Amino acid sequence: MRRLFGSVRARATLGATLVVAVALVAAGAAVLLSLRSNLIGEAGTQAERSARAVASELAAGTPYGKLSGLDGDDGPVQVLDEDKRLVAASEDLEKISGTDSDRVKPQPPVAPREDDDDDPDDHEEALKPGEIAGKSVFSNGSVTIDGDTEDYRFAAVEVETEDRGRLKVYAGSPLAAEHGAVRTALTVMLIGFPLLLGVVAGVTWLVTRRALRPVEGIRREMAAITHSEDLARRVPEPDTHDEIARLASTTNETLAALETSVERQRRFVADASHELRSPIASLRTQLEVAAAHPELLDLDGAVEDTVRLQRLAADLLLLARLDAGERLGDARVDLAGLAREETEGRAGVTVDAEPVEVAGSRGQLGRVLANLLDNAQRHARSAVTVRVGPEGGTAVVGVADDGEGVPEADRERIFERFVRLDAARSRDDGGAGLGLAIARDVAVRHGGTLTAGQGPAGGALFELRLPLA
Repeated sequence: MRRLFGSVRARATLGATLVVAVALVAAGAAVLLSLRSNLIGEAGTQAERSARAVASELAAGTPYGKLSGLDGDDGPVQVLDEDKRLVAASEDLEKISGTDSDRVKPQPPVAPREDDDDDPDDHEEALKPGEIAGKSVFSNGSVTIDGDTEDYRFAAVEVETEDRGRLKVYAGSPLAAEHGAVRTALTVMLIGFPLLLGVVAGVTWLVTRRALRPVEGIRREMAAITHSEDLARRVPEPDTHDEIARLASTTNETLAALETSVERQRRFVADASHELRSPIASLRTQLEVAAAHPELLDLDGAVEDTVRLQRLAADLLLLARLDAGERLGDARVDLAGLAREETEGRAGVTVDAEPVEVAGSRGQLGRVLANLLDNAQRHARSAVTVRVGPEGGTAVVGVADDGEGVPEADRERIFERFVRLDAARSRDDGGAGLGLAIARDVAVRHGGTLTAGQGPAGGALFELRLPLA
């Protein structure tokens, strides 16, 4: 049961069915109330018509025994005097309720009180002899005729007579039609509503099943990708151009990005292993030779390989921290002062710097400048120029050399990890190809950019742009 209602299709079907059920119950209740009100109103109108017909006869002076309404053809009738005494009633009445008197047999009449005509406040409406009240009073009750008891709607009308004082006429109309119509409508609803709810539930189940079929295809494909670890696979994209199609498209984009990231990580591990193998093998060879022939120990070479390993390990550690999203500092860094610190002691490097501050990690930004300077000095013929200053709301650091420059086709590729354009260059002179990759990663994490172009002297120009603090 939990698994069944844990599905979107089951919840959608249940929700739609409940909404329709509430709407049907509310609509059904409104229909029944309206139907009952209309039928009761019609019964009241019929009762009022009968009561006024009898009142008209009384106003004309017709004796009680000759009233046409007492034959019972138009429903039960009672006539009460001012003391609520029953003075006339339908012949076949056996029991009555809902009027001012529950008697069914007329009582002997009494002479009207002489002071009644002089006190109009005793009645709600002042009437002249022979006049019928314009207002009718309605009530519900029951009547027993020939042993059968039914509910009735009564209308009471007052009439002023010449010789019998004020009389009140009660006439009733049966509510059997109202009860029958309400029962019929209720029966139809009790039978039809469940059938309609069943149809709604079935249609909703089928529609949601059809709508969610692509989702199940996406789920199965994602499960297969997880099981096979084949990130080259993609989930099917339906041609519906709806939210599910956009979900499939986004999922494929995520898989593509994940595949690229994993492939990049694999290449990174492979390249790092390759780069580490050479100095480790060289260092091992030197140590083995030194162990066998101490006089042949190349101490300078061993130290150089050790330093190279240390730098490579530091670069790999920094890249790992950047990939892991290491939190940046929020300190203010003066790029002009930082540039002077990094260029101090470097031969052939000139600095033209204006004070400009950015927010971030001083250590990481210093590493960017150091990597750019190392790269520039490695390729420069004789001079390296560093320019620092504000430009268009950003801080700009430009490092230019007078070397051969970077071909335009390679100006983006050089920022990839372990990429070196000069294949013939020795590893000792060329480094591991991580400096520019680290520099760009740091620049991007600081909200800036690092680009390569052509410098004023024809060599390479690297521009670091960062938002001002």
